[in-house]
Amino acid sequence: MSSKSAIAPINLLDELQATLAHGTVARRVETLRRVTDLFINGAVDYSDEQVGLFDDVFQCLIEHIETSARTLLANRLAPIDIAPPMTIRALAFDDVIEVAGPVLSQSARLDDNTLIENARSKSQAHLMAISTRKVLSGAVTDVLVQRGNDAVVQSTVNNPGAEFTERGFTRLVSRAEGDDDLATCVGLRPTIPRHLYLKLLAKASDTVRQRLETANPQQAAEVPTAVKEAARRARAAPSAITKNTAIAHALVKSLYEDGRLDEFQVASFAEAGKFDEANASVAALANVPVAIAENMMIETRAEGVMILAKVASLSWSTVRAIIDMRDNLSGGEPTDLAACKDTYERLRPSTAQQVLRFHRMQQNAPAAPPR
Repeated sequence: MSSKSAIAPINLLDELQATLAHGTVARRVETLRRVTDLFINGAVDYSDEQVGLFDDVFQCLIEHIETSARTLLANRLAPIDIAPPMTIRALAFDDVIEVAGPVLSQSARLDDNTLIENARSKSQAHLMAISTRKVLSGAVTDVLVQRGNDAVVQSTVNNPGAEFTERGFTRLVSRAEGDDDLATCVGLRPTIPRHLYLKLLAKASDTVRQRLETANPQQAAEVPTAVKEAARRARAAPSAITKNTAIAHALVKSLYEDGRLDEFQVASFAEAGKFDEANASVAALANVPVAIAENMMIETRAEGVMILAKVASLSWSTVRAIIDMRDNLSGGEPTDLAACKDTYERLRPSTAQQVLRFHRMQQNAPAAPPR
């Protein structure tokens, strides 16, 4: 009888049946070891049906066995791509981290939904194990950043295989305030959205700015001017713009040159949470450089948005969509929309133009010499 026709020779099947019926814990552990050996030795050749049969056997055997035996099983099955899925899940949700850790950090059998479920319900040690996986999607890192303690968040940010959503980066920027090591690591992530990078610099200590300047000389022009609120008027350095931002700007430029950029398009970008596209669109319609619009758009208060929008002749509904987008991305306190609407309706285009000229003047002013 080959390993393809059954999971084990007849004598092992007989032993398994006896063990499950009335075997001692010690006998269960020995049988588990033998079944694990059998599975690992033939894993490459097993069909899904045969893996499923092993899955049933493993789950029966691991009930009522000691932690050390479960830990050994977890370490042996974790690296195997076709390991029995339900067994892997049971091990991943074990309360004992020595059991759960190996599969959480290694097993390819755990999909994003399972990892998210685990991260939402288990201990910080479980989250730490997940944070070390070779690849982490933005959906998983969202939960790690939201629920994880400082050590988990630092481990996740240090993982080169981790991806982050814009919402995840927003939380990271918030958490990095007062934590120089985390702020440096977040600032060095190549995919951090530009407006969040500027916000990070605005809150960063001198130590963090020096680290980022040393690590990214091409961004050095932005660092000195990014102190506190001055960061929101940092000069645009083309080399510091991420690839995604450059693509967004190119798209908007194409729409504008083709005469297809209008208020509806701006609102669509804002409602989709696309900051770079919305920012570049407002800049084009208001006839100002993207850098000036960007710095006004990321100011703490919404006045900058309303000034740009008034110059661009946008309706209140579009302005509201832009403000909602800012609130969603910043994760801060929601803006008082009623007060903003009243201000926007009273704001005269000539006044908005004057304020915009002031912003242009500030943008073009020479940087203050360092103290």
